[in-house]
Formats: sequence, C-alpha cells, structure tokens
Amino acid sequence: MPPDPRRWLALTVIAVAQLMVVLDATIVNIALPSAQEALHISTADRQWIVTAYTLTFGGLLLLGGRIADFFGRKRTFLIGLLGFAGASALGGAAVNAGTLFAARGLQGLFGALLAPAALSLITVTFTEAKERAKAFGVFGGISGGGAAIGLLAGGVLTEYADWRWCLLVNIPIAVLAFAAAVPLVRESKASGDTRYDIPGAVLATAGQVALVYGFTKAATDGWSSGVTVGWLAAAVVLLGALLFWEARTAHPLLPLRVLFDRNRGASYLVSVLLGAGMLGMFLFMTFYLQQTMGWSALKSGVAYMPFSGGIIAAAVIASRLLPRTGPKVLMAVGGVLATASMVWLTRLDLDSSYAVHILPSFIAMSLGMGLVFVPLSSLALSGVADHDAGVASAMVNTTQQVGGSLGTALLNTIFTTAVTGYVADHAASAASGGAPLLQAHAAIHGYNVAFTASAVLLAVATVVVIAMVRNPPAGRTTETTEAAPVHFG
Repeated sequence: MPPDPRRWLALTVIAVAQLMVVLDATIVNIALPSAQEALHISTADRQWIVTAYTLTFGGLLLLGGRIADFFGRKRTFLIGLLGFAGASALGGAAVNAGTLFAARGLQGLFGALLAPAALSLITVTFTEAKERAKAFGVFGGISGGGAAIGLLAGGVLTEYADWRWCLLVNIPIAVLAFAAAVPLVRESKASGDTRYDIPGAVLATAGQVALVYGFTKAATDGWSSGVTVGWLAAAVVLLGALLFWEARTAHPLLPLRVLFDRNRGASYLVSVLLGAGMLGMFLFMTFYLQQTMGWSALKSGVAYMPFSGGIIAAAVIASRLLPRTGPKVLMAVGGVLATASMVWLTRLDLDSSYAVHILPSFIAMSLGMGLVFVPLSSLALSGVADHDAGVASAMVNTTQQVGGSLGTALLNTIFTTAVTGYVADHAASAASGGAPLLQAHAAIHGYNVAFTASAVLLAVATVVVIAMVRNPPAGRTTETTEAAPVHFG
C-alpha cells in the first residue's frame, strides 16, 4: 500500500488527541485544592481525583491496545475521543465527590482506548523508517511537553475561570480532533485471532482498585481494622488469580514471558516505583504551594515549569548518551538524583524558600527522571520478540500509571495518618488557642513523612537498577525504542 498522502495532517490530529490525554494527567493537579474545597472532599478521599483516572487508564491500557488492533484503530480512536469528551463534561458538571470520581474513572477508561489507538495509528501510517522516527519524535515531544502545558493551563484556568474548566477544556479539543480525524485518518486493523482476555482485564483492574481502596480505608479506619485488612487481602487474592489465569489462558492479556526476562522485569518494577514516588510528590507539592505558601493556582503552575523543562532536557541528553553508556549507568545516576531531591524536600517547613528548598529539588528530580525514563523504555523493549513488542511497549506506560495510582493512595494515607498522629500528640497546643498553627505544623509534618516515604520508593528503585539491570549486548539497546515513547506526565 502506498504511503498515505495526508499522513502528516493525520499525525497533527493524532498529536492533538495525545496532547489532550497527557494534559489531563497534570492539568487537574493544580485544580485539586479548589475542587476539594468546592465539593467538600475529605483529605483521605481527595487522592481519588487522581487515582480514579490513573487506575482505569493503567489497568485497561493493555486491553485497550488489543481492542484497537482487532476492532479497528481509527474506530477505537474516534470512540475514545467522544467518550473522553463526555466523561470530561460529566466531571466539569459534578455536584459531589462521587460524580467527579466516576467521571475521572470514565476518562481513564476512554483514555485507555485512545492512547494505544493513537500510538498504533502512527505505527501503521508511517511505514518508512526515517518518517516513522520523525513521527514518534513529535509524539514523544507532545508527551513530554504536555506535562508542562498541563500544569500551566491548570493554573490559568483555575485562576481566571474555574477549576471545572480543567475538565471542560477537553470537550472542544476532542470534538475538533474527531471532526478532523474522520476524513484524514485511515482505518486499519490486525488480522487473525481476535479474542480478548476479558477475565485478565477484570482481575487486573479489580485487584488494583481493591489495593488502592485498602490504602484509603487505612487512612480513616487504621491499618489494623477489619475493613482495611479485608480489602488488602482481596487485592492479594485478585492479583494472585490474575497471575494464575495469565499463566494458563491461551490468549493472555499479559504473557508472563514478557515479565520473566531479567532486564524487562526490572524495568517494569522500576517504572512502578518511580511512578509512585513522582506522582506522590506532585500531589503534596500542589497542596504545599497553595495552602501552606498561599500561592495562587497560576503561580503554582508556573513553579512547576523548571521541572517539566528539566525532564525534556534530560531526555535529550539521555538519548544521545544511551548508545555509548548503555541503560544501567544512566538509570542509576538518575535514580540517585531523584532520591536525593526527595530527601531534600523532607526539609520543608512553614517558611521555606522556593529558590532554596523547592527549585533545586525540582531540577534534580526532573533530571533524574529524564535520565531514567529514556533508557527504561529502551530496556523494556530490548530483545523482545516481534509478537510481544506491542504488549511490552504498553507495559512501560501501564506500570507508570499503576505505580502512580498505588503510590498516590499509599502516600496520601501515610500523610493523613501522620497529620492525625501529630495533632493527637500536640493537642495541648490547640487547647491554649493555637489550633490554626497546630494544623499548619501538622500538615508540614505530614508532608515530610510522605516525602520520606517517596524517597524510600525511589531509593528502592535505584537499588533494583544497580542489582538487576544488565546492559544488553551491543546492537540491541536501541533497536526497538521507537515503539515506545514514554509519557512523562
């Protein structure tokens, strides 16, 4: 089949849709304090604004890729656009916490259809190697730059319009992309066996939801309560059943052979741990900047710009160094930088300086993450068989999203527990009229404890890199990297 003469116009449409998905991962972060106050969401439950999206997105991403291949990539892309717009409208009109959480979950569901369909459309539209590399460069740039745009856009919309517009802004973007995609994007689908692993998708998503809900209940009922233990036990059973099923079904959603390669398994574990540590930082830094430092939503969004810029710069550096150094050195250095930056954040206090205490940490964290994620993508695909390349690629983003959802829930629980304990231990201060100051110090204590837990997660990821990762043989390091642009948002 000759190349599509409108392929670059099609890429523009696909890139706009990808930008919308990436934006949504960060744009809501800046709006979190305003949404929490407007809908009277508790501190323990506020993490569901983030995790309802990342759970369904990460949990259904592999299935979404299979549906796109078999049902039709263009058709799935269009359904994803319309569904994402509808879910965004529901979230923008939410009158209570439950509606907002449900809308975010639906956004994740349709995002899990949209993102892999967009990626596979680029793969089949650009068949010449140099053009494909250029197309994936655009796609990767959107993924990296979209995080920065999302943070800034979230600040502007929350400051000058309303937090609801952080969701409603998706509607015109999706509608315009849909109208342009109908005439410009070609349909394609895979041939052969088209059976889906529905039980695997259900077990994977249910297991993750049970784990996150168990962490959430620990914040309100305690770690030893029957409800908490019950949900965590259910998570273990469901995820164990997932492994049992995937090992025996003829058409697994996630072939276990993909995980059992030493380097690939290590890269996925590192991705989970880094996703947990990084997204947890975003959650707490947003509340620290707006509630403790008293900054506006817009100023908070601008404060994140060095972080986004650092990730993009480090990704460029890592891409150039990777063929010479191999992935292990870059990932180890990046892990140490990220861990050190999180340790530095544990020093935050009520009167900390952005230039002295926050900016250096943002820069070190962004450089560290950029140095890790580029070689991680390469490592996850090095030496993978052709028929497993799609699922191996999807697993990079799946593990990052799953890690983010689990880490956000766990760290928010740790934060809530630390704040409650601090208030109980210093109740005498409140009795003498110091209640507001007590709450402020309790929040700082909670942030410090949560950042300490994040640092531990990042340190464990670094240890995994040093202990498990081996540089692939020459010639295998970058041969498939173009198949897996990493979502930095």
